[in-house]
Amino acid sequence: PLCAASIDNEWIPSCSSHLKPVVGIKFDTLQQGISFYENYARVSGFDTRLYSTKKRKSDGKISIMYCVCNKDGV
Repeated sequence: PLCAASIDNEWIPSCSSHLKPVVGIKFDTLQQGISFYENYARVSGFDTRLYSTKKRKSDGKISIMYCVCNKDGV
């Protein structure tokens, strides 16, 4: 199965451990991070969407990007 049910109607995707995100994961580029999460979602049976971004005031570059399950909040 692609997902295993857990308590409180949360779903835990079933996939290889090397594909799962971990707290503190870092990427060299924004595109590498996006690609990682898109691949994780595809393999796990869901899709992602951009939730929000935060930019640095000093130079306007993206410092944080939130990528969530496309069903987040539904």
